[in-house]
Amino acid sequence: MHTGPRSRAPRRRLAVGLAGVLIAGGSFMAPAAAADAPTPAGVGDGLALTPPMGFNNWNSTHCRAEFDETMVKGIADIFVEKGLKDAGYEYVNLDDCWALPDRDADGKLVPDPVRFPHGIKAVADYVHSKGLKFGIYTSAGTHTCDSVGFPGALGHEYSDARQFADWGVDYLKYDNCNNEGVDAKKRYTDMRDALRATGRPIVYSLCEWGVNRPWEWASGVGHSWRTTFDINDSWGSMLSIAKQNLPLDAYAGPGNWNDPDMLEVGNGGMTDTEYRSHFSLWSIMAAPLIIGADLRTADRSTFDILGNREVIAVDQDPLGKQGKVISSEGGRWVIAKPMADGSRAIALFNETDRPQRIATTAKAAGLPGAPAYQVRDLWQHASYNIADTFSATVPAHGTVLVRLSTGTDWASYPPAVELGQAASPFLTAGAASTVTTTVTGLGRTAARKVSVRLSTPGGWNVEPASGTTAKSLSKGDRLSTDWRVRPPAGTPIGSYDLTLTATYSSNAGVQATGTLPLRVTVAVPPPAGTSFLSDATWLTAENGWGPVEKDTSVGEAAAGDGRPLTIGGVVHAKGLGAHAYSEVEYYLGRRCTSFSAQVGLDDETGSDGSVAFEVWADGRKAASTGVLTHTTSPRSLTADVAGAETVRLVVTDGGDGVSYDHADWADATVTC
Repeated sequence: MHTGPRSRAPRRRLAVGLAGVLIAGGSFMAPAAAADAPTPAGVGDGLALTPPMGFNNWNSTHCRAEFDETMVKGIADIFVEKGLKDAGYEYVNLDDCWALPDRDADGKLVPDPVRFPHGIKAVADYVHSKGLKFGIYTSAGTHTCDSVGFPGALGHEYSDARQFADWGVDYLKYDNCNNEGVDAKKRYTDMRDALRATGRPIVYSLCEWGVNRPWEWASGVGHSWRTTFDINDSWGSMLSIAKQNLPLDAYAGPGNWNDPDMLEVGNGGMTDTEYRSHFSLWSIMAAPLIIGADLRTADRSTFDILGNREVIAVDQDPLGKQGKVISSEGGRWVIAKPMADGSRAIALFNETDRPQRIATTAKAAGLPGAPAYQVRDLWQHASYNIADTFSATVPAHGTVLVRLSTGTDWASYPPAVELGQAASPFLTAGAASTVTTTVTGLGRTAARKVSVRLSTPGGWNVEPASGTTAKSLSKGDRLSTDWRVRPPAGTPIGSYDLTLTATYSSNAGVQATGTLPLRVTVAVPPPAGTSFLSDATWLTAENGWGPVEKDTSVGEAAAGDGRPLTIGGVVHAKGLGAHAYSEVEYYLGRRCTSFSAQVGLDDETGSDGSVAFEVWADGRKAASTGVLTHTTSPRSLTADVAGAETVRLVVTDGGDGVSYDHADWADATVTC
């Protein structure tokens, strides 16, 4: 929990710039030390031989009143009732605010009698009665991270550890607030020794935020270590944290796990597609899977994602390898994870806001040569054969997660095909536009009797303008179909989902069906002349802290809490308030010629922060500023966007993490 050290100042999104972080728009670089990193030695106590799985209340409740004994017991019940226990989740963990602000006369921690009227041991006993394990939280400082200032364990390590053991604690999350500048290695090692002295097996989770690079020294101290500051329930936060954690694969292993923070799946800030990516990435990174949603109100899709046992098996593989990045060019990520049975888990991850074709080969994934390979799709729960290359058109912000293996029974599975979208996703209400789809053979055997159809929202008209069937598709063969798609007049601006479905059979007559969600956008270009972008409707808006704001700074995390846009003491009435990493995209319809804005860090951050601004016209970087700080004069940024279908406004973190990176696109206009 908690983004950074507690401060009386208004809280802003903090994060650190770690070595090896992929800054969006750049290329992947592993940390220099990682190449020579030794295999983790481990704590050696036989605990956490696979990444811990469980629940923590912080992401869904923080310190609000609903965090109490009833909630914790309810989560334990749901673990059993919904099959999460059987899927591998075992820890039910408390976070901050479970104690009173003051210790008793003997220096002991006192559970809050309102939240936990029967005490902590009674709750732990209930969790244990369900065949589960119980976890608790404190900080390696004088106080925990909440503003109330609950007692931390600094100087009380042995007494607190003894209390935890007596209560039946099985897992300790040890935070980093109010640490008084005491050396991190000493603070975390002292608690390790105190836990060991109790004689009780307790999984030890270091929540040190990655400030002192714990992956380099904590393998003999704890069972996991946070590699980043806190996650929040947004695409930008999840993406940034994944990029910080991905380069650290060399440091993970049984009993030693890189921890990119808890899961946000089910909290409502992302789409199901984005939550599947979140869960896929955490699993291929061999990260602890700690649920952060209140499962008492979770919907079916949340349980479907969290309970996907084929994906969980990737995370829990006993070989204990973290997935390694094979490529990441253009936001098209290929990540491969060796598995104990010799197979490879492969994630094709699309960080961009457009469908992208992503491909890899069995050789690139580390598999030996073979006549053919079996591919198991872990979200579709279906198996296929491929010749050598595996590819997929991955939806925006989506992930295709598969398990690729050699074997002699590949021919018993139908051939894989790749479904794709080839034409512009932009449509005009009341007018027919062409959407082109493709089906490409990937199998060692041919796909027979191929047929495709395109489904659209109700009231839309769709007609094929070219062939929809193929007798056979061998490896590399393609069926391309043009569809005339007409949204009804008056269809609101926005994105809409279509579905491409292909049916076919194998040589042996085995039937197969493939589907691909297609997203199209009904859009209207800006008016003729020069207009402010803050008066237009954006296509997409991603932000590293809170939402992008129109005509104010980004302010804090809530919508509408910004201040007047102010750069270098000059107030601007119009523009966009953002926070790195940020992307805001607008439709131009190939009708505009130029973009302009005054850019810089908003004065609300004082002397903190560093950012860089970029303007992208379709896939071309049309303008950029380089790194700007508060000592840099505001910049006038102009870009040629002639012929571009879209313009994308990007703010990166300047290379030092996203702390206080409130960035303003003041007076942002386009001329059309």
